[in-house]
Amino acid sequence: MPHMAIEYSANLDAKVDMGELCALVSRTILETGLFEPGAVRVRAFRAEAYAIADLLPENGFIDMNFRIGKGRSAAEKKSAGEAIFAAVTDHLLSLFATPHFALSLEIREIDAELSWKKNAIHPRLRG
Repeated sequence: MPHMAIEYSANLDAKVDMGELCALVSRTILETGLFEPGAVRVRAFRAEAYAIADLLPENGFIDMNFRIGKGRSAAEKKSAGEAIFAAVTDHLLSLFATPHFALSLEIREIDAELSWKKNAIHPRLRG
């Protein structure tokens, strides 16, 4: 159950193709080899209202929240996080050229007893 939620400030609309960013993150997640293709979900949410740092209107952010199921070692989780963060950082280098951008990523492990899922995609992709 790797689900990536990307929240971003609305002022990035003209600077970042969020569909392209979601596809990059999805590919990177799959390239780790730790997750099944049928389970990967990556989506982006635009934040209309936000207040960042010193409140300059050009300040922008992307916050990535990666929820995964149990079953991976600390080293595997760290490696996946580093791969995703590096890919996104590289993709957004132009934003880091300004002093107005912040990027964050957090990995959260889901408690299986408190998570319900039904997935019709798995059987199709598992063959």
